[in-house]
Amino acid sequence: MENEAVVIGAGIAGLTAARVLSDRYDQVTVLDRDELPDEPVPRRGVPQGTQPHILLASGLRELDARLPGFEAELIAAGGTKFDMGTGLCTYRLGRRWPSVATGVELVAATRPLIEGLLRDRVTKLPGVTIRHRVAVSGLTGSAAGVTGVLLDSGETIGSGLVVDCTGRGARSDRWLTALGLPTPAQLEVKVGVAYASRLYRRRPGDLPDWEAIFTLPTSPHERVDGLVFPVEGDRWLVAIGGWHFPEVPTDVEAFERFARELPDPLLGELIGRAEPLSDIVVAKFPSSRRRLFEQLEEPPPGYVALGDAICSVNPIYGQGMACAALSAGALGAALDKHSGTAMAREYYAAVATIVETPWQFAVGGDFGYSQTTGPRPRGIKLLNWYSRQIAYASQIDAEVNRAFVRVQQLLDPPSVLTRPEFVLRVLRKAGERRRQG
Repeated sequence: MENEAVVIGAGIAGLTAARVLSDRYDQVTVLDRDELPDEPVPRRGVPQGTQPHILLASGLRELDARLPGFEAELIAAGGTKFDMGTGLCTYRLGRRWPSVATGVELVAATRPLIEGLLRDRVTKLPGVTIRHRVAVSGLTGSAAGVTGVLLDSGETIGSGLVVDCTGRGARSDRWLTALGLPTPAQLEVKVGVAYASRLYRRRPGDLPDWEAIFTLPTSPHERVDGLVFPVEGDRWLVAIGGWHFPEVPTDVEAFERFARELPDPLLGELIGRAEPLSDIVVAKFPSSRRRLFEQLEEPPPGYVALGDAICSVNPIYGQGMACAALSAGALGAALDKHSGTAMAREYYAAVATIVETPWQFAVGGDFGYSQTTGPRPRGIKLLNWYSRQIAYASQIDAEVNRAFVRVQQLLDPPSVLTRPEFVLRVLRKAGERRRQG
């Protein structure tokens, strides 16, 4: 059993974990209660699978390093690669960002395509077995540690390590408590986010100057954002969403009205002339959650959580898949140095560092609205004020914009944004931008 690992959940987090574990265990078994499709189509176990997903540059780099050729395969399957500065038309604070290269590139594709390609690659790894339509009902073991999993069928699977990738609804707190093992404290910030998406046919010349659109609201008076991504099959994936909606655009009339009312007309104009290919699909995200495993003095041996089972933030910021990929890398590094509680402790400390920036960015933005409730991060007012100054400055200063994009894409640490010379540049340029009106 020591040379066997079990992963619960076959989403992005579970698959990236399996890839890392395959280098360190003779047998890796991935379990998922869902029906895993052969084609890249949405599945029931991923309720937001129809909505736009972004694999941040850091996550794409991590996957391509662990599965060489993954990026090229994603592009060959219909993904669109573009620079964040010249391909993404970004609007906020009353104007568009200028078209200036950042050197940071993304590949736009649907969540089902990204997951499907990843699952196909992981399935072919030696020693990896993926079982679907299998439900885990608990963990096996004792107060000394976790030794495996119990299935609804009564079958038990022993392992040297169980990795919980079951998402924000993870039941492992109950499972750990049943064995007499400690569980982490949890933070929850209620953000009241809802969004609706629809697919449209994509034709050459639809967006002559751009590849994608991201229109962001300026809090607290604006609440609606709009997003357009090119996805496989020559389609546009269009989403309208926002914070604390009095109504969600569930019908065509409301969807198009929300689009027309965005402060930048580009999205509304696009869908006004594009051919719709699907119905409108609505998803809701009531709260961001973070489980503080790093605060446990003695984290349970034989078990770790990964991905949304640790930290699930407002999906508008698109950070979940990249955090999962980076966390899987941290798990591999911890396994190479330690075992048992020491391994788990080092792993959770590393993950806390990975998710801290996404948590601060997301929760900080969410608290721009008075309706958002929950524990406020220390210094959130100052952080939000400075973040807005960076946004102002980046609209007229390419160097500031590149630095911010690299931090937002989890390529550089946030400390680069607080270096004295950078802060002075931001404040000077932000003042210049505001004087322009």
